[in-house]
Amino acid sequence: MSLGGIALATDFALLIVAAAVLSYVARLTGQPTIVAYILTGVVVGPIGLGIVGEDQLIEILSELGLGFLLFLLGIEMRFDDIKEIMRPVGVIAVGQAVLQAIASTAVALALEFTLFQSLMLALATTFGATPIIVKVLGDKGDLKTLYGKADVGILIFQDIYLVLALAILAVGTVDDTAEIATSIGRVLILMALIGLVAYAASKYVLPSLLRASAANKSTLFTVGIAWAFVFIFAAEALELSVELGAFIAGLSLAQLPYSTELKERMRPATNFFIAVFFASIALQMERGQLLAYWQEALLACAALLVINFAIVFGLFYSQRFDMETSFLGTISMLQVSEFSVVLGALAVNEGFVEEGILGFLSLMALVTMPISTYYVRYNREIFARVEPYLSRFEREDTIEAAPVEYEDHAVIVGYNRFTAELATLLEDTVEDVVVVEDGAEYVEELAEGDHEFIFGNARHGEIRQEANVAEADVLVSVATRDDVNRRLVEETPETISIVRATTEESAQRLRDDGADYVVETAGLVGTELAELLATFDDREAFDQRLAELSERARSETLRANESVEPTAASRDGGRDRTRHRDDDRDRRNDENGGETDV
Repeated sequence: MSLGGIALATDFALLIVAAAVLSYVARLTGQPTIVAYILTGVVVGPIGLGIVGEDQLIEILSELGLGFLLFLLGIEMRFDDIKEIMRPVGVIAVGQAVLQAIASTAVALALEFTLFQSLMLALATTFGATPIIVKVLGDKGDLKTLYGKADVGILIFQDIYLVLALAILAVGTVDDTAEIATSIGRVLILMALIGLVAYAASKYVLPSLLRASAANKSTLFTVGIAWAFVFIFAAEALELSVELGAFIAGLSLAQLPYSTELKERMRPATNFFIAVFFASIALQMERGQLLAYWQEALLACAALLVINFAIVFGLFYSQRFDMETSFLGTISMLQVSEFSVVLGALAVNEGFVEEGILGFLSLMALVTMPISTYYVRYNREIFARVEPYLSRFEREDTIEAAPVEYEDHAVIVGYNRFTAELATLLEDTVEDVVVVEDGAEYVEELAEGDHEFIFGNARHGEIRQEANVAEADVLVSVATRDDVNRRLVEETPETISIVRATTEESAQRLRDDGADYVVETAGLVGTELAELLATFDDREAFDQRLAELSERARSETLRANESVEPTAASRDGGRDRTRHRDDDRDRRNDENGGETDV
């Protein structure tokens, strides 16, 4: 390897190691990883230690990182989640964009920026931090609440606005007004064309393609990556931005049942590229550029925090949301987002503004994003303190929307003939039956069936959250992975949990973790379980029968253990055989993508 190649590889390795360390620190302190990525560039780049510069490899990977950031943005946009509140959310989103742009321009002018700089700053500071807001609300379990749905809806509108702004800025500096109009018109027409192609593909091509590839999770991952690159290449060929193609690729996948599982499968790879992108932004700046407007940045943070709160809260209230929803929905949207930095970096690259403006935006993001995670995390506690003052303005004709999340429901993890019968049996005892399955062969049957269906593996937290496992009335899992069943039992302490075990040892662990009933064999136990669930409406009879079955299972396990006194060699051999069987079963499930082996 040449000396230049060694230096390039060394720079890249240092960047990744620093990003990993700072990401770990961010996780320990509850901070967004995006802040850690930006700080990585600050620490190792010219602003800090000066040991890493932006080379060709980092530049290429960072461009892909921006593309994958927009890909993840697109795949998060599920319109079904907000369709019932689309009109008021649209009004809030448009009103927020206009009013915040006016306010940001006024603040920037007051801080003695030029008119053009003020307009660029206004354009860059009107977006919410979609990944951070979605992550924090998801961790709180608030994504499916009314205010969570409203925030997601506003973010969808903002993301569309963001993509348009990125596409227009990518045109570059053009002096002639007619040429500007022509260039923007061309961009919009080509965007519409790619969008139509993506829509047609999501209807007629992607369902069958993903159904075929979902049988093997490695193939599913490959198809997802390939799909993103197809649209990235198409956008490049049409002289559009990479991020536009990636966004449309993600959007076309978002409306399909495979989107959540696909997103989880692709997340490690996309996070890698995104880390390089945000670190590379700081690598472009000198210390003087980051701190060129540090006083103005701090004043702008304080001023816009207050002004934007008043704007967004007023818009929520004007659309007949109740006080709690208006307050909680507002304080989630007050940070200067990572997309402000994205737009600032693009504006610098295209020659619209100097690096000092990018430093201004980066500093605002570094200040507001960490703070916002805390006031979003403790939003209900903050509301409790101000509620006495706000309650006097409460109105009676407020919007009421049915929650997207499931309530009074049963969750069945793994689909086969036995659980299909249980699902039918449970229909009369709970409001909804939600089936979680990642076997491609069942997708069509479950998607067209009478029960709710989520495609994915229950070991992913986002899948469990979407099924609202923690608040289910009944949990039935026939997943063959003991670690998945243990996680399910741990997350459902108040739920009646019936899970499958692959060995006597794992069965005992599941009982110790709090499982109400552990199924170790099929056949007669399955029949008894069906009879047990048939008594669910009579809770006294149900609890009594459940206790009898659980006690019998424990007694049988103890008798089996007492009747066999294996030698050390046979005991070790038995463990080896059990381990080999478990390894074979796990490998088979990983290859086939199924939750069950029944």
